[in-house]
Amino acid sequence: MTRTLIRQVRLINPLDQTDRIVDILVAKNIVEAIEPLPPREDTPGTQKINAAIAKTESTEMIDATGWVLGPGLVDLYSQSGEPGHESRETLKSLEHSARAGGFTRVGVLPTTCPSLDAPAQIGLFQAYPHLLPWGAVTLGNQGQQLTDLTDLAAAGIVGFTDGVPIANSVLLRRLLEYAHPLQRPIALWPYDRILVGHGTAREGPDSIRLGFPGIPAIAETAPLAALLEFVAELRTPVHIMRVSTARSVALLRQAKARGLPVTASVPWLHLLFTTQDLATYDPNLRLEPPLGSPGDQQALLTGLEDGTLDAIAIDHTAYTYEEKTVAFGNAPPGAIGLELALPALWQAFVATQRWQPLQLWQYLSLQPAQCLQLKPPTVEVGQPAEMLLFNPNQTWTVSPTTLQSRCANTPWLHQTLHGRVEHIWSGRY
Repeated sequence: MTRTLIRQVRLINPLDQTDRIVDILVAKNIVEAIEPLPPREDTPGTQKINAAIAKTESTEMIDATGWVLGPGLVDLYSQSGEPGHESRETLKSLEHSARAGGFTRVGVLPTTCPSLDAPAQIGLFQAYPHLLPWGAVTLGNQGQQLTDLTDLAAAGIVGFTDGVPIANSVLLRRLLEYAHPLQRPIALWPYDRILVGHGTAREGPDSIRLGFPGIPAIAETAPLAALLEFVAELRTPVHIMRVSTARSVALLRQAKARGLPVTASVPWLHLLFTTQDLATYDPNLRLEPPLGSPGDQQALLTGLEDGTLDAIAIDHTAYTYEEKTVAFGNAPPGAIGLELALPALWQAFVATQRWQPLQLWQYLSLQPAQCLQLKPPTVEVGQPAEMLLFNPNQTWTVSPTTLQSRCANTPWLHQTLHGRVEHIWSGRY
């Protein structure tokens, strides 16, 4: 097959605010024609569509009635087991998992073993163009000594982050001074591990009722307030990772009102679950930062909708069955999500009509790319086809055999999801 004709599909394109039913012709991984339905003889590209229909022997025809076509999804940050923990995830399985979920670009955190703190480590990603490595801020992610930021930038990293909190304020200030001229995104996670202590759940009525040691909200908000003061003084653009509290949203809203150069993202599971869901004691809901209260959840949703928060991050973190099948408090924090985020978020917010499909694509594609200072994926005639075909009505059961990830640590394990990616085109990535 040299061409693919996708008929009667709903095209979602947040870059130009498109939401309409069209026919799309793809040839040699290039979008060759986009035509509204029914096609008119005098519209540009109609002859190409008609010719493709006539030459059915060389054209794959997809009846996409009721399906959605949109730009490829972009994940700001997820975690790979390779190098160091290949039993959890390899770069190959991570890429396959991303494609199965509609993600054409995935930022990979440097939380590997060894850390992605030198150009030689960045070279591992040359065979995986869909995976975009973040360069470590400090050697070994230990928060003690800055890496050679210039060499890492030249090696082709997408940006700088440790993926873990940086407690050293002097080092943090130096980072913001030294990295500013390199013109790469800087992602930081404000989180005070001393305040976290031995906590396992967000401090509040639910943690008390369920018997979980509490983590106070100020473990996030206190270092966030300090970080915003650094940004106010140095004016270095910063991306705030893993926002999870209502107070953090308020601080970020104030910062943006002051004109500070900050963007921010929320982990996807914090939009779908709260501390009330911990009554199941499911170790797959042991996350870091911990799930927030219902009030936190509503503040996060409002923050996305009013532009205080810019993007949804997947933060895909794979752990083996043996690592996660333990008591809640002993489980390592994290869950997989690249294959699950689009259907779960669609059902929770689009199917319930809280969001329009364009909004979901903004949070998962357009705005994450902008946070990474990348040209966003789009669906345009003459451009590489970096896009996905999504069937919101397809049902499937989440299991180790239906997942592309090497691990299945997810609260949806053995449950049925509605919505699945039917096809993906990766463009030039």
